[in-house]
Amino acid sequence: MEQRKNNKKILLHACCAICSGYPIQYLRDNGYEPVVYFYNPNIYPQDEYQRRLEAQRQLCKHYDVELVEGEYEPDDFFNAAAGLEDEPERGLRCDKCFELRLKNTLKKAKELGIDTITTSIVISPHKNYSKITEIGTKLCGAENINYLGIDFKKKDGFLKTNMISRELGLYRQNYCGCKFSIR
Repeated sequence: MEQRKNNKKILLHACCAICSGYPIQYLRDNGYEPVVYFYNPNIYPQDEYQRRLEAQRQLCKHYDVELVEGEYEPDDFFNAAAGLEDEPERGLRCDKCFELRLKNTLKKAKELGIDTITTSIVISPHKNYSKITEIGTKLCGAENINYLGIDFKKKDGFLKTNMISRELGLYRQNYCGCKFSIR
């Protein structure tokens, strides 16, 4: 992989390939060298997880960016969501899911020696940018890691990321990912 001079490394948590195409471009265009971290224990079932991971691999290969694959640990998600199974989308269960994934992302950033993280989750119009940024900022502040809150859906980011995924023929899911969002 070619090294980009003067770019600051950032660990980009990727929820899926569709949502991370534009954030990768945006970060590069703004002086960052993104390292993509795919950690999504919420995705159900496992074959769905594998389809999304393969699409992420294709996207990272296209952009020539490093992909770090987290472990698939669905029990961690179910433990975090315990008692919140009947919560509506965008409710407390989702907050716990964001917290779980961002906490693991900052742990991975520390392991890799990267001092800044962000997430592609916020590009979705179905996700609450302010809430996710609040969770990320709080978690990172306690660990001396920077959380870069970028609302990737601004300036047609969601449209741009969908165009990228269509152009590359990436797998396109039709639900958020967890067992409870299928309904």
